[in-house]
Amino acid sequence: DYRDNRPDANRRLFDSLASGTGLRQSARTLKLTVRSTELKFRKLARHLRRLGINLARPFEDGATFQFDELETYETRRNTRPLSVPVLIERESRFIVWAEAAPIRPRGKMSEARKRAILDEDARLGPRKDLSARSVRRTLARGARLSDRLPSIVFDTDEKSSYPKHLRRAFGSARKLVHRKTNSKLARLTWNPLFPINHTEAMMRDLLGRLRRDSWLVSKARRYLDLGLQVHMAYRNFVRRRFNADDEEQTPAKMLGFVRRQLSPAELLRWRQDWGWRSIHPTSRIGDSVVGGAAG
Repeated sequence: DYRDNRPDANRRLFDSLASGTGLRQSARTLKLTVRSTELKFRKLARHLRRLGINLARPFEDGATFQFDELETYETRRNTRPLSVPVLIERESRFIVWAEAAPIRPRGKMSEARKRAILDEDARLGPRKDLSARSVRRTLARGARLSDRLPSIVFDTDEKSSYPKHLRRAFGSARKLVHRKTNSKLARLTWNPLFPINHTEAMMRDLLGRLRRDSWLVSKARRYLDLGLQVHMAYRNFVRRRFNADDEEQTPAKMLGFVRRQLSPAELLRWRQDWGWRSIHPTSRIGDSVVGGAAG
C-alpha cells in the first residue's frame, strides 16, 4: 500500500469485485471516487497476476487439463468480439490461465451490422484475429508447469486447430493424450467437459465484465484481462472448490501450491514483484519467501 490512498478499502474492493460488482457500485459502497476505484482495481489486479504466477508450482502426476474458449466483447457486441481461452486442471478446478484476444465479427450479418463494422474498420483499422496467439500463450502457461508429468492428458472440444496448438505447446516427442468431445452435447454433469463448462459459467457469474449485454462490459480488452486476474486469484486461493468441500479445500491447496486457504487480506499483504524472492502471502512478519516451501 505504498503511496496508496485509503489502503483500508483494498480488501473490501477485492471482495466486491470478486463477487461480480462493478466499479461504479463498488465506488458508491466504499465511498470512493470512480477514478480512485479504477486505479485501485488496476493496481490490485496487476499485483494478483504476479502473485498467481509466483505461487504456481509444477503439477504432480495425475493432473488432467481441460481447455476451452468462451466469447465476449469489448465496448460493442456486434463489432468488437473477444475470445477468452481458459485452461484448468480438471479435478481441482484450478484455473491455470485465461486471457482475452480480439477476433473478427462473425455470425448473422444484417445491413446495419455490416455498416457498423465498416465504420469501425475505417476509424480503427481492420480488426485483427489474435485468438490463435492467445491460445498458444495460454497453453504455454500449462506447459511450463507440466515438465514433471510423464504424460499430458488434455480434454477439449473438436475444434480443428487445437491438436496443432497442443503439439506446439507440449512437443510432439512427449506422450500427449488428447481426448475430444462434441461441443453440441448437453452441458450436464455427465458431459466430459462439464468441469471447464462449469468454470466458465462461474466466471460469467462472478466477473460482471463477461456477462452478456451487461453495463459492466469492458471498454478495452486489457481491463478484462485484469478482471480475469482478480477472479482467478479468488477462485484458486480463496473460494472452496465446491460448496460441499471442507472450508479450506481450495483448488490451490488441493494441488499443494499452498498449505491452506488464503484470506483476501493475505492475498494483498506483501508485494510480489521480486518473483520467487517475494515474501510469501501467509508470512506474518516477512520471514519466508515464495520460493521456499508452500505456505
